[in-house]
Amino acid sequence: MFRVGLGSDIHPFDPKRPLVLGGVQISEKNGLSGHSDADVLVHALCDALLGAAALGDLGEHFPSTEKNKDRSSLEILQEVCQMVWTKGFSVTNADLTILLEEPKISPYKMAMREKMAMVMNIETTQVGLKATTCEGLGFVGRGEGAFAQAVVLLKQRENR
Repeated sequence: MFRVGLGSDIHPFDPKRPLVLGGVQISEKNGLSGHSDADVLVHALCDALLGAAALGDLGEHFPSTEKNKDRSSLEILQEVCQMVWTKGFSVTNADLTILLEEPKISPYKMAMREKMAMVMNIETTQVGLKATTCEGLGFVGRGEGAFAQAVVLLKQRENR
């Protein structure tokens, strides 16, 4: 049996925080505002995984508590993957898209794919990642924040 999950996340920019995307620190400033490290890519991925396994959403499992303050989203992804595994599924592939005007993430894409794949215990070739701009339209186009979407395919494991 296969399951598909779709996740999305959105955060405004915060000039006082580091920018972390896909588990990779891109810059020391102009990060995203949020309770954890505000990694929109990993948050979208976590919601897609949780949705595919019918396990709710990120906010249910990782509320804005002191425990999760400034927490690494890769740690959260690891816990989400454990929940998915416990439910009897493994990740077949993940495909992610991030919308932001700046910075350009091309130099970081492979490192992001590698980090997310490592946590999900899959090959880097099983993680797709695309980036695009909004051509000046909306809050993303005005450089006020970032938006990400992820879709995942889970497969039920034979020997659960």
